[in-house]
Amino acid sequence: MKIDAGSTAWMLMSAALVLLMTPGLAFFYGGMTRAKSVLNMMMMSWVSIIVVTVAWVLYGHSLAFDTAGDGGGIVNKLIGGLDNLGLSGLVDTATKDDGTGMPSLVFSVFQMTFAIITVALISGALADRVKFGAWVVFAIVWATVVYFPVAHWVWGGGWLSNLGIEDFAGGTVVHINAGAAALAVALVVGKRVGWRKDPMRPHNLTLVLLGAGLLWFGWFGFNAGSELAVDGTTGLAFMNTQIATAVAAGAWILVEKLRDGHSTTLGVASGAVSGLVAITPACGFVDPWAAFLIGALAGTACAYAVGLKYRLGYDDSLDVVGVHMVGGVVGAVALGFVAAYPFADGQQQGLFYGGPISQLGVQVLGPVAVGAYSFVVSWIIAKAVDATMGFRVSPEDEVTGIDITTHAETGYDLGTVHASGVASPNGPAAVPAGKKVEA
Repeated sequence: MKIDAGSTAWMLMSAALVLLMTPGLAFFYGGMTRAKSVLNMMMMSWVSIIVVTVAWVLYGHSLAFDTAGDGGGIVNKLIGGLDNLGLSGLVDTATKDDGTGMPSLVFSVFQMTFAIITVALISGALADRVKFGAWVVFAIVWATVVYFPVAHWVWGGGWLSNLGIEDFAGGTVVHINAGAAALAVALVVGKRVGWRKDPMRPHNLTLVLLGAGLLWFGWFGFNAGSELAVDGTTGLAFMNTQIATAVAAGAWILVEKLRDGHSTTLGVASGAVSGLVAITPACGFVDPWAAFLIGALAGTACAYAVGLKYRLGYDDSLDVVGVHMVGGVVGAVALGFVAAYPFADGQQQGLFYGGPISQLGVQVLGPVAVGAYSFVVSWIIAKAVDATMGFRVSPEDEVTGIDITTHAETGYDLGTVHASGVASPNGPAAVPAGKKVEA
């Protein structure tokens, strides 16, 4: 087995960066919920790491990337084969046995981290109101019947790949897929108690900014790592990621300033994520000026799209649809216009570079097909879970707080305060400076 040491080292680092994004997402989502459900929200991300890892090792990699299947027939255009169950056959192999590849297990763990965060993304639409066990069951089934087949369609030699779709790092596979699923499940579980009546503001914006920062940091592995090597395209993807993210964050807070009269920390965090989402499918294919354009479009479009839930009446708690589905569509479709560097022989450049309109058609077809499949199947899965075990907690538990009723914990222990000059919980007197409060 011959491997490229530099590329392998970079891919190991990239896999670690992408895995870090899921705890980062937990902070991002957790800060946006109310204090009484912060732990549950974060646990939904953490348990996604557990269940998707298990599913990926047992059969997920094989269903997504085993191209043996039926020898390239119709079945293999829809789903991978079973030759790599339990990661069998990957231990002593390389992606390219010519000194330019990496161990197959490195590629597998990198792709596994994508599957993990895609599942975790969906949870943001369900904050405050779903049973933890029901979420675990949904996550396992969804990864199996939605994510693994879609990954095969686009990246594993499936039908969209054969049509020439370009999705460098997952705008369609990850973000449109998760956004459509989030919309379906939010419709099944219904609105939170008090939605549009009670204030449901983020309880801790410092956690939101921390999470957004970790996502931004990890996304360099997400995007630049998707080149699966260390070369000029790796650097291009890295730079385009930075450009689009910064521009989108700026565009979002500019929209806020013009529309609402003030720019917010929630806005800058959400804008950054919208730029990260939109540049994901395009980062290795476009010139830096196009990354700037994509970031501006995404930040503006998503800033307005998050308000659609109020007009259309669905409770997408943390704006998974408005940011991930809309941002993913912006990036995927933009490639039909501004793609400059074909990823492989046979793929086309965008219309602005003289490419055919057929490529734009493929860039539209992919999001539509994946979005429709994800929405329909996610709705069916959620309905089945709801019918068999109930997807939603009781209204009483929801009002009390899902952290204490489900996990028997709270995110913040405010029963005692030990600080100079702070009122004691046992009486009205302040604690003198320098004095120690006895337990």
